Order: sequence, then structure tokens, then C-alpha cells
Amino acid sequence: MRAIFEQELSAVGEGLLQMSRQVQTAVRDASTALAAADLQAAEQVIAADDAIDQLERELDDRCVDLLARQQPVATDLRIIVSGLRMSASIERMGDLARHVAQVTRLRYPELAIPEPARDLFAAMGEAADKAATDVVRLLETHDLELAAAVERDDDVLDHLHQQTFNLTLSPEWAGTTAQTVDVTLLARFYERFGDHAVAIARRISYLVTGDLEHLGDYNKA
Repeated sequence: MRAIFEQELSAVGEGLLQMSRQVQTAVRDASTALAAADLQAAEQVIAADDAIDQLERELDDRCVDLLARQQPVATDLRIIVSGLRMSASIERMGDLARHVAQVTRLRYPELAIPEPARDLFAAMGEAADKAATDVVRLLETHDLELAAAVERDDDVLDHLHQQTFNLTLSPEWAGTTAQTVDVTLLARFYERFGDHAVAIARRISYLVTGDLEHLGDYNKA
């Protein structure tokens, strides 16, 4: 009976890993589409989000079923509850990648990002890609040093997010109202993407150590 339960717990981990890999692809493709006004790539990101949503539903159903049937305690309960929390964060990361792709589609055939902001968004795309890659590795390894690095690396996205405000509020900014709105929203999408990566890192740290202090302000992300 215990062996079956452990197999089901392992399936929860595999489901999270599968979701995170799809999100990794989604944010990379969404950033590429944004930079090149690539409508086909944007459409693929938007369509692929349905699969991420479906994986979250299946994983959540599995976790709830385990809670109902097994009534787990201690570490087992921590694994299941953490699975539910992390699936929500990963699904939201997929949504944010989809939002980036939707802005690309909305502005096609024009580039959504005006020239003065393109370097900033190239850097944001790279930082988001690294965050997604690190989340995949984190789910594979449960490495506490990597979890701490994810939190530190989020400062990069936060700084870039602030730079977009500095840019659009400067006297030299000549973007249209639509461009200003797009830059503001897109920067927020990337910044929140990083927040959810941090939430997963904190949850992994809690899962490994059992220390509630690792969760920090978990609900922020």
C-alpha cells in the first residue's frame, strides 16, 4: 500500500516538472515572438496554454484525491500541499507568457515594443527564461542553493521593471499612449513571472527543510 502511495506522490512531482518544462518553452517563445512580431509563434504560445491549464487541473485532482483517500501527515502532507501551491504558480507563469504573446498578436504586424525599450525587454526575456530554466532544475533537484539563487536573480527582473517606469516617465519618452500601456503591462507580466518563480523556490525550500520561515511572504507572488 505504501509503495502505491509513493508512486502517486512521485506522479505529482512528474506532473509539476512537465508543467514547468512547458512554461519554460512558453516564455522563451513568447519573448521571441515579442521581439520579432512573430504572429505564428505568438499563436502557438496562446494555444499551448490550454495544455498547461489541463495539466494543472489533473495534478490538482490527483492531490485532492490523495488527501481524501490517504489522509497524509507530516512529510507526505507537506509534499501534497506544496504540489497544489506550486501547480498554481506554474500555471500562472504560463498565463503570463500567454499574456505577452497576446500583446504581440494585438499589435501585429507592428512591433509592440518601441525602439527605446527593446533592449530592456530583451533583457527581461532573458531573465524570465533563466527563471523558468531554474524552476525546472529546482523541481528536478530540490537544490537549496539553487532556490536561494532564484530569489536573488529575481532582483534583476525587479530592477528592469523599475527601469521601464523610468523610461516611460522621462521627458524624452515619445511613445504613443498605446505603446506606453503596452510597455507598462508587458513589464508587469515579466516581473510577476519572476515573483512566481520565487514562490516556487520558497515552497521547495519549505518542502526540503520543513521550516516555515522559508515561505516568507509566499502570498506576495
